[in-house]
Amino acid sequence: MALEVRPATMTRITTPQLARAYIDERIDMLRAQIGDKKVLLALSGGVDSSVVAAMLIRAIGKQLTCVHVNHGLLRKGEPEQVIRVFRGEMDANLIYVDAVDRFLDQLAGVTDPEQKRKIIGKTFIDVFVEEARKLDGISFLGQGTIWPDILESEAGIKAHHNAGGLPDDLRFELVEPVRILFKDEVRVVGRELGLPESMVERQPFPGPGLGVRCPGAITRDRLEAVREADAILREEFAAAGLAGKVWQYFTVVPDFKSTGIRDGKRVFEWPCIIRAVNTTDAMTATVEEIPFALMQKLVSRITAEVRSVNRVLYDFTPKPVATIEWE
Repeated sequence: MALEVRPATMTRITTPQLARAYIDERIDMLRAQIGDKKVLLALSGGVDSSVVAAMLIRAIGKQLTCVHVNHGLLRKGEPEQVIRVFRGEMDANLIYVDAVDRFLDQLAGVTDPEQKRKIIGKTFIDVFVEEARKLDGISFLGQGTIWPDILESEAGIKAHHNAGGLPDDLRFELVEPVRILFKDEVRVVGRELGLPESMVERQPFPGPGLGVRCPGAITRDRLEAVREADAILREEFAAAGLAGKVWQYFTVVPDFKSTGIRDGKRVFEWPCIIRAVNTTDAMTATVEEIPFALMQKLVSRITAEVRSVNRVLYDFTPKPVATIEWE
């Protein structure tokens, strides 16, 4: 079957009316493609996979099985949100896999960033395959492929995240209902499908999750420090009206300590680095100018509430020369 290509004359989806028309068209196409067969989807909770899940639920209901793997590298509250929205509100057939210990045990003592990425990717495939083999009659694999993925793959910028890595006995036919959309269009469609704004406007988040924001060997306590500091940053950016204005913002907790003072005693604790950038294509990025009063509030909250952090730093480096993520 020929892979679908975005028509050169396609109108950009910018309104609820255009989104509704796209959804209606796709639902008819999905029902024709899938028939009475079953679909499996790895649901991360990111924008693309969430929109695909919501569209497939509307099209085929319980014929869809979603698998959400909690690898321990997600942001605070994200696994709970996936369960609440898809199992609780949309009545999805959702399998939740708590694989936190498995992932973190595999990552113990590993410091090389590329090795960490490979371990996270392989372990995810292993867990997903184990769940897939427990299911009968799966014919299709749902994917959140979007049009920039195709363009970047063709340009050699990055490998396309298709079904690669699955064993021969799990070679499913692909279902890619947002394949021809750009990210901004996916968000418009997601709103029209009834997904919550916090999910539709979710920031870009790397596949290895917080694993690349915990440089060096990942430990549970430092990973928790990253997660808690990130939650404070997101909360304060939202309160300051920056949530929809800054493309990506996050915290990094590196693997070294410095001297500090807490409760009148000398302590050795980690620094927390804040990064906030703006970009249109992620190939280059500029640094957001954060108001000093907001930075003071972030310093106060993070050092008070994340007890293992005694310094807060701001990364002023654009891309290039730095990358957006630290690893």
